[in-house]
Amino acid sequence: MKEIIIGTRGSKLALYQAKETKRLLENQFPEHRFVIEIIHTKGDKILDVALSKIGGKGLFTKEIEQALTDKKIDLAVHSMKDLPTEYPKGLHLSAVLKRGEARDALVSIGKRKLSELTDKDIIATSSVRRTAELLNYNPNFQIVDIRGNVDTRLKKWQSGYCTAMVMAGAGLQRLKLDDAISELLDTKQMIPAPAQGIIAIESRNDDNFINGLLAEINHKETWIRANAEYTFLKTLGGGCQVPIGCYTSLSKDTFEITSIVLSPNGKKSLKETRKGNIIDAEMTAKKMAEDFIEKGALQIIGNLENPL
Repeated sequence: MKEIIIGTRGSKLALYQAKETKRLLENQFPEHRFVIEIIHTKGDKILDVALSKIGGKGLFTKEIEQALTDKKIDLAVHSMKDLPTEYPKGLHLSAVLKRGEARDALVSIGKRKLSELTDKDIIATSSVRRTAELLNYNPNFQIVDIRGNVDTRLKKWQSGYCTAMVMAGAGLQRLKLDDAISELLDTKQMIPAPAQGIIAIESRNDDNFINGLLAEINHKETWIRANAEYTFLKTLGGGCQVPIGCYTSLSKDTFEITSIVLSPNGKKSLKETRKGNIIDAEMTAKKMAEDFIEKGALQIIGNLENPL
C-alpha cells in the first residue's frame, strides 16, 4: 500500500472537491491510501481587500503548487477557474472531474430573478467579470464587493450587507445549499468564467505513477471543454480576475464556444458564438481569441492583472 497525499485549500467547498477526488481514486485504486492535507493560500488569508486589488494570479493556488513542487504533496485539487493559465515549471494539469453546474447563481431577497432586480438593489460579487456582466445587463445596478467562503457570504447577505449576490452555482450545489438559489443565470444572460464548475487536478510532470492514476479518473468530455476554454483565456493573456467569459458545449462531433470580453464598467463588450469539429476545439478557441484581439479586446478589458 502506498500513501498518496492530496493537497487542497481548507474551505468547505475545497474540501468537498478534494474528498470527491479522493473517493474516485479510492474506488479505482483500493490498494492505496489517500490522505488529504490542507494548505492555506494568500487568497484565504487576505479577506478585507477585493481580489482584483491584490492580484489575480495564483491567489488560491501558489502555496499549494509550491508544496507540490517541493514533493510535500503528490497531487493538488483546485477549482479550475482559480488556476492561472501558466503552470509553474515542472507542473501540469493532469485530470479534470466531470463538470458540475457551470452557470452563475443569483441569491436574492424574496427569491427574485435578475429581471426583477432594480437599481435600488445592492448586488454583491467578488468577481470583476460578474460585475462587468451585471453592469452590461443594467448599467444602473449598484455593485459591491464581497469576500469570504460560501457560508460567510450567505451570512453577510442575510445580515443585510446586500439584497442580492451572484456566485458560482456549482459551489452552492456542492454544499447542498440549492435552496438559497433564486435563479441559475442562463448562459445567454451571463457567460460563466472559463472552466467554471470544473474540479482540476494538478501534478508533477515527471511523476509517472501519479499521472497514471489520475488518467483513470479524468473525464474526457470535460477535459476537451476545459482546455478549449482555457486556451481562449490564455490567448487573451487573462487570468481568473479579468472580465472574460467563455462557455463551451459538445454535441456528437460538434464543438460550440460562446465568449465575451467586457470593459470593467460593462459599457463595452465583444461577444460571439462559433462552432467547429471537436478535434479542433482548442484551435477554434484560439482563433476566436485572436480575432477578438484584432477587434480590440485587449483595449476593452484594460490592464487589471497585478502579478503577485
